[in-house]
Amino acid sequence: KEVGLLDADIYGPSVPKMMNLKGNPELTPKNLMRPLKNYGIACMSMGFLIEETAPVVWRGLMVMSAVEKLLRQVDWGQLDYLVIDMPPGTGDVQLSVSQNIPITGAVIISTPQDVALLDARKGAEMFRKVHVPVLGLIQNMSVFQCPKCKHETHIFGADGVRDLAETLGLDILGDIPLHVNIREACDSGQPVVISQPQSDAAKAYLKIAKEIVRRLPVPPA
Repeated sequence: KEVGLLDADIYGPSVPKMMNLKGNPELTPKNLMRPLKNYGIACMSMGFLIEETAPVVWRGLMVMSAVEKLLRQVDWGQLDYLVIDMPPGTGDVQLSVSQNIPITGAVIISTPQDVALLDARKGAEMFRKVHVPVLGLIQNMSVFQCPKCKHETHIFGADGVRDLAETLGLDILGDIPLHVNIREACDSGQPVVISQPQSDAAKAYLKIAKEIVRRLPVPPA
């Protein structure tokens, strides 16, 4: 499948580092930006348009304008899926995206502790208000396994996201463990599904991806 990844976190773009991409997008003859590509995925991010250490100090209207440009003024080509990575919360970015393009479904990601669940719940309720189907929730950093003794510790709580999913009448799409390999892979720009495809961490991501695709409507032929 052809997949695009749009980094809609204008204030803190992380896709360039996590996908090991640098540089400015080229322009097509029609003055559209060409996404940068790695691991077979076309990526677009505010991080390609500003210096890596430069802060984005913008008000809401400028943020919404930037999101619009990243959506509309990019030559995405023929994609099967466009994944939009949004920042936490229910602010300008989420409203701009949900009001400007038809979204097939939203996925809510949260760690299990109560403080994070407050934002996760607001996010789910917001998508419902703007008539975007919520495909399910993902429990991130669900468990830590000691590499020496293999003892498992629920650092952020055991079942917070599961309890929230039950309250909202939603499904859990999967659990992602708290593992040093995931952190190292993200920081080095080598996704764990590429660098360690047989690891338990990679299998957790692949299982979630399959669950998401399974819940999406079949596109017309």
